[in-house]
Amino acid sequence: MSHHSRFLGQSIRGLAAVVLGLFAFSSVRAQDVTAPTASQDPAIIDQAWQKASSKYDSARAALLKDVDSANAQGPFRADWESLQKFEAPDWYRDAKFGIFIHWGVYSVPSFGSEWYPRLMYQTGTPEFKHHIATYGPQDKFGYKDFVPKFKAERYDPAAWAELFKKAGAKYVVPVAEHHDGFAMYDSGVSDWTAAKMGPHRDLIGDLAKAVRAAGLHFGVSSHRVEHNFFLGVGRTFSSDINDPEYAAFYGPAHNWLNNKWGTPLDGDFTYVSQAWANDWLARSTELVEKYHPDIVYFDWWIGQASIRANLTRFAAFYYNSSLKYGDHVGVINYKDYAMNEHSGVLDLERGQLGDIRPLHWQTDTSISNKSWGYIQDDTFKSPQFVIHQLIDIVSKNGNLLLNIGPRSDGTIPDEVQRVLLDVGEWLNINGEAIYGTRPWRTYGEGPTKVAAGSFHDTDTANYTPEDFRFTTKGDVLYAIGLAWPGTGEALIHSLALTLGGKRVQSVSLVGSETKVQFSQGPDGLRVVLPNLAPPKYAYALRVRFEQ
Repeated sequence: MSHHSRFLGQSIRGLAAVVLGLFAFSSVRAQDVTAPTASQDPAIIDQAWQKASSKYDSARAALLKDVDSANAQGPFRADWESLQKFEAPDWYRDAKFGIFIHWGVYSVPSFGSEWYPRLMYQTGTPEFKHHIATYGPQDKFGYKDFVPKFKAERYDPAAWAELFKKAGAKYVVPVAEHHDGFAMYDSGVSDWTAAKMGPHRDLIGDLAKAVRAAGLHFGVSSHRVEHNFFLGVGRTFSSDINDPEYAAFYGPAHNWLNNKWGTPLDGDFTYVSQAWANDWLARSTELVEKYHPDIVYFDWWIGQASIRANLTRFAAFYYNSSLKYGDHVGVINYKDYAMNEHSGVLDLERGQLGDIRPLHWQTDTSISNKSWGYIQDDTFKSPQFVIHQLIDIVSKNGNLLLNIGPRSDGTIPDEVQRVLLDVGEWLNINGEAIYGTRPWRTYGEGPTKVAAGSFHDTDTANYTPEDFRFTTKGDVLYAIGLAWPGTGEALIHSLALTLGGKRVQSVSLVGSETKVQFSQGPDGLRVVLPNLAPPKYAYALRVRFEQ
């Protein structure tokens, strides 16, 4: 072998050794950066997120300055004494029905629920097993890898707005950011946004324009506050949650530390840094400044002890700002005990109340039964269920915010559209008994009582012809029958002619010109219904009294 050949052979072997060494080093590094970090001090974990987000420190500081500047000018101050002067605006009390939208990166895997981003990292869950079987281990394919697959290529906000209007909704509240930490809007304090990645489009901004052009009110929902702990389960084993390179997206990902008894608010001791609380306030402020929402909907964790001080700052800022943007104060929807009950509008998740609440309130529930976001093989509520729930809620001084989950491409499933259009048809005929109404002295009568409280909305039994709900508008009382009587006669006990009771002057069927016969006695108001095909789902009687 010549000297030249020997030198060449040594060089190739040397180069191969270097390449192998680099490969081994990168493999070790890849293992190192995804190695479990759950045992680390939470302050150190938080520092990694703070460092990754530091490029936006000045933008966040400017937003926080806006908050304090607006609050220095009033009229609302950042304390509960001042905030309880809030009153729900008339437009919202009149609206009764809105559309909620859970749409995001989690609609790409479309498996389990919108909690897929957490549960795919929680060992033993169906989502964890599905993820490995479908996409591979979490240190090779993490939640971040779904972002490029979220394209929203068939998203048509004008068509959405038209559908919601036909459904009879008066306001629309998309989730601007869910627990997963991906902003569906054009945020100036994050790289991980729909405007900069995935669809490369301000999905929330485009919907705001379309919804308002359709004459509907627009709100936003932020669930970001829970992102503080949402992905913490990914720190317990080798996954990309541990990689500091993605800390700006995955957040602090702390351990969710909560006692299992009591409410989630007084039993929650999760680590929350002041930097996180301030980031939440800055992002919430940015949503208000960019989109001037008529409603800001928050999930339950805003009542966590470490967030509450900034919650008062936000509420004052939002109420003060909304008065500058328009002629009415904005609405904050809160859950559980997160806010003083006079300082915002209470929202019950998948639940109703058993009686009239003097303060206006809201139910949020999903048209789908298994998930809030789109998943394959979901099942859906019937139009009758939605309409009956709406009627019951309105009779008790509430609104219904009905959620839909679009597919990742931006299309709304046909089954969902059919339900919405059926609800809209009913409201088109009977809306006068719903919109702009107020509760009567009693919400209703009949044997069927709703199962009160959160997460009980599907526990109510079927309604009978004896079940009525009442609403009022001006000098009219609406008696809404929840089932058409087979006998052709309805008896309303609450309208019995008793000592000092009001005498009924006229009764008519909403949506029909046919004359209605009635008689009033000590047992109630007996109404002979017109001999026609029973109205779908429910019917409304318009009752006027002698003056």
